[in-house]
Amino acid sequence: MRMEEALDRIDETIARRGKMQIGVVNAAKIVNMRKDVLLRDSVLASDLILADGISVVWASRLLGRPLPERVAGIDLMMGMFRRGNLRGYRIYCLGATQDVLDTVSSRLSVDFPNVRQVGRQNGYFSEEEEEGIAEKIAEAKPDILLVAMTSPKKEKFLARWSDRIGVPVCHGVGGSFDVFAGKVLRAPDGWQRLGLEWLYRLKQEPGRLWRRYLITNTLFCAMVVSEFLKRRPRIGAGSP
Repeated sequence: MRMEEALDRIDETIARRGKMQIGVVNAAKIVNMRKDVLLRDSVLASDLILADGISVVWASRLLGRPLPERVAGIDLMMGMFRRGNLRGYRIYCLGATQDVLDTVSSRLSVDFPNVRQVGRQNGYFSEEEEEGIAEKIAEAKPDILLVAMTSPKKEKFLARWSDRIGVPVCHGVGGSFDVFAGKVLRAPDGWQRLGLEWLYRLKQEPGRLWRRYLITNTLFCAMVVSEFLKRRPRIGAGSP
């Protein structure tokens, strides 16, 4: 699905007060889904699963199941803000630090004044507090819940509470609040087109990210090569 198609589906879901959980996958998440059963089940239970990373799009083409384009979680979030500014969507922001969350709220008010912010909660809470937070979200009756927490915490939160909160559209946006707030710089378009957004992030936070990217990128490449080799006999079946 392309970006505009995804945004149209979101509009339709809100208009009919339906229910849609959006999952996005990149190389790291696909690797982690192999070893974390709850994460895998939570992602696969999503109503819409989109390719957040360009490496996923490249892999889909190599394996003969091409995806039309990358739909990054942050780009989808910004698309929601633009549509919400036109339609007056009610949005609840969950996650990130309190400082980042406050900055996101202030910037939303300036850049998208017609978006109705019906609540916000930082992402630093215990499992014992989750039920109360879910109740507050349900009481706020948002059209869209944006969950800015890392995987697998955001997927597990939605898996446990999506029925209780009753929000039409739930979207796990990871670190997108940090980017929107200006705390983290996003890679320029050229880096994104080359599939090097991860390297740009690594330059900003090498101490925290080098091990994660080294391991997950290597494992993802190995998974893709393994799957490609499994498919080769079927691709060439029947040839002389």
